Amino acid sequence: MPLYHYKARDKSGNDMDGNREAKDKYDLARALRAEGVLPIFISETGADKSVGWRSKKINDYIPSFLKRVSLEEKLNFTRNIAVMIGAGVSLSKALEVMARQTQNDKFKTVILAITDAIKNGRSFADAIGEHKTVFPKFYQEMVRAGEKSGKLEESLKLIALQLKKDYALRRKVRGAMVYPVIVMIAMVGIGILMLIYVVPTLITTFEELKVQLPLSTRLIIFVSQSILQSGLILLAGAAVAGYGAYRWAKSKMGKTQLDWLFTHLPVIKGINQKFNSARTCRTLSSLISSGVDILEAISITKEVLQNHLYQNILDDARAKIQRGETISKAFLSSGELYPSLVGEMIGIGEETGELSQMLLRLASFYESEVSQATKDLSTVIEPALMILMGVVVGFFAVSMISPMYNLVGAF
Repeated sequence: MPLYHYKARDKSGNDMDGNREAKDKYDLARALRAEGVLPIFISETGADKSVGWRSKKINDYIPSFLKRVSLEEKLNFTRNIAVMIGAGVSLSKALEVMARQTQNDKFKTVILAITDAIKNGRSFADAIGEHKTVFPKFYQEMVRAGEKSGKLEESLKLIALQLKKDYALRRKVRGAMVYPVIVMIAMVGIGILMLIYVVPTLITTFEELKVQLPLSTRLIIFVSQSILQSGLILLAGAAVAGYGAYRWAKSKMGKTQLDWLFTHLPVIKGINQKFNSARTCRTLSSLISSGVDILEAISITKEVLQNHLYQNILDDARAKIQRGETISKAFLSSGELYPSLVGEMIGIGEETGELSQMLLRLASFYESEVSQATKDLSTVIEPALMILMGVVVGFFAVSMISPMYNLVGAF
């Protein structure tokens, strides 16, 4: 049997490597996984003299949490697999092709593991279910429904559409926030440079002229001197505060408070409502049309949503259905979280037996609403930022120039 060199990672995250004989690299991968370790790199030692160098690529030492699989990569993977299956290519062959094409080492490892599982007789849904950090629950269940109904290609196309819409929706929301963030960073950066290089020069001038300084000027001078004298301490304090804010945002209490904030802030509240309505309706529509039962569809949709307040509504909807009530009642009683239109249209869909189509129409409607709302937000933010910049620059200019006017007035 050929000799293979392998690099693997155990459950504790420790790297390990070595050489071992095996029938092929897939057989070695199965053996390693049976021992509770994750194979990262496997190559036949006699096949390539440069294996030792390749196995020590810088990318191999990057922590796995930094090598994420983007939504766009999953979208391309799903779309291409659907096309190849439709063309008559076997699933295992299609997966091998995608493993060769991807540039993401983490994703390649996942795809090869799925291929190996399928060759051993496991279903596609069960195989991707082992990689929940890459493939969400709704992905697995829609694939399972497609396999059971013999319409895997259609299910994959539906998943690709779902991912595409989700990707576009996220980009619109994030895109609306890019401009103000960049402007704010630029303002802070320019302000710090002014405090470090410009203000000290003016301080010397004021001291020489013995000018009586107003409160606003003394405040700017105090901030400037604090940065110059205790810059490293302030930087360390800012880093600690930033890390503390990050940990708070990741904690249960922080997430709860942020969820409440996003549902009550002016302007943001409306975008958040439309965004969650669109994701809820499209995910439910995709799952129901794939053949997933309504209770399971609601449970999966709950996992897709990030806001716990919206998750509570879906829990209520699931409980109502189990008691024999309609799903629309939960949405109608959601208060200001879901628009009343969602509950009304879902009720019509339940009555007509076209719930999936009605949810799809609602998703399209609210996706267009999010698009328009983000455009409106950008239109409002631009003049607001210009006014803010004008106020800051004006305050600085007046604070630095007014002592000069006081000096001139004294003569």
